[in-house]
Amino acid sequence: MSKKEYCGLFGIYNHEEAARLAYYGLYAQQHRGQESAGIVTWDGAKIREQKGMGLVPDIFTERHLGKELKGRIAVGHVRYSTTGASLIRNAQPFLVRIGDMQLAIAHNGNLVNTLELRRELEASGSIFQTTMDSEIFVHLIARNLTNGGLEEAVKKACAKVRGAYSLLILANDKLIAVKDPHGFRPLALGRVADAYVLASETCAFDLLEAEYLRPIDPGEMLVINGKCVESHRIAEKGDVRQCIFEQIYFARPDSRVFGEVVYDSRKRMGRELAREADVQGDFVMPFPDSGNFAALGYSQESGLPLELCMIRNHYVGRTFIQPSQSVRDFSTRIKINPVRPMIKGKRIVIVDDSIVRGTTIRTRVKKLRELGATEVHMRVSCPPIRFPCFYGIDFSSKGELIAANNTVREIAQFCGLDSLHYLTVDGLLNTVEHPDNYCLACFTGDYPIDIPSEACKGCLEDEVALSW
Repeated sequence: MSKKEYCGLFGIYNHEEAARLAYYGLYAQQHRGQESAGIVTWDGAKIREQKGMGLVPDIFTERHLGKELKGRIAVGHVRYSTTGASLIRNAQPFLVRIGDMQLAIAHNGNLVNTLELRRELEASGSIFQTTMDSEIFVHLIARNLTNGGLEEAVKKACAKVRGAYSLLILANDKLIAVKDPHGFRPLALGRVADAYVLASETCAFDLLEAEYLRPIDPGEMLVINGKCVESHRIAEKGDVRQCIFEQIYFARPDSRVFGEVVYDSRKRMGRELAREADVQGDFVMPFPDSGNFAALGYSQESGLPLELCMIRNHYVGRTFIQPSQSVRDFSTRIKINPVRPMIKGKRIVIVDDSIVRGTTIRTRVKKLRELGATEVHMRVSCPPIRFPCFYGIDFSSKGELIAANNTVREIAQFCGLDSLHYLTVDGLLNTVEHPDNYCLACFTGDYPIDIPSEACKGCLEDEVALSW
């Protein structure tokens, strides 16, 4: 499976402990990336950085936060598998010097014209240090700095790229936030005391007791410089196409994403499931933690009791964002464990957020059968994932999407289920406040931005049938 970028951003402007607050902001968003993390600060004269592979607490020490990362402005980034390899040089924020300017950039998203732009830039003399599409922005900004200053250079860079991006740019004493015209990736603005904060998710604000102000708008560039906060347009707002998977799976339920409370959205998904496909059972059970809130909604709507019969080991990372298949398979076996006496002789209704490959569900259903479950039904709080995502989620090979090549009945048989129902697209859209604003490409194949043939080579043709 080719790897795409799905990361977490944090920025803070004008705080005496900027690095420490950036650390907490990244810690709150650790679920968005477990591969690497970095913090860059500006102390009024120079940029300082600390980056590393692994989890946030393993990378930053008191020495970094208290002494080395000086300054009142900071930008941080957590990352998992991106368009670049899993190497320290691909960790972000990406830091460069352009004349008298020291510039750091942190990127959440995925560009679809990376190969085209990279070839064009290399042909005209650019030398790349990494394999990340994020570095494309740096070269494009550098080429336009002499024609109107930094803000104009950022606008011109954004005019050249196509795809999903939320950016934080630290350039000397300026902090700039940018979101692509379709608004694929979340980014929000808040305030703590006299400092402005920016984050992919508002759960980072809660940890800092920061006030949530608003989301950054699609096509907006926000420039913070001194006491001045200015909003600019990098492009006319296009058709807004926010990633629906933030609501379904990726964001923390205590976050407000795209202006909507994730907790409420997921409960509504469960309620819709119960309306669409109620089934007789003894209880509803989520696979923790991703299915918890949809299962709660299903239970409340159906009247079936909610039982937490699977106990999660919270020291095991999410299977979905582990970079290695072998690690993912091992994590599946140790991630959750059943409460055995609750299973025998029971009709169980499982509620989970999605089925991507099907192998994890199959393993867990098999265990429930071994423990004596008489019936196992499954309700999924999103439609079947049938198409690759080119905008930043790690399911980009159609051959690895079980629903791309198999019917619901075949999937149920493969997973060992008595029945299986996916939430319909209409049902899903009933659960969000602004249904016209979401990207549904992974369900429908209707891509908001045309995908170059070289970007999707092998992804749409890699058809693999189930191995029975």
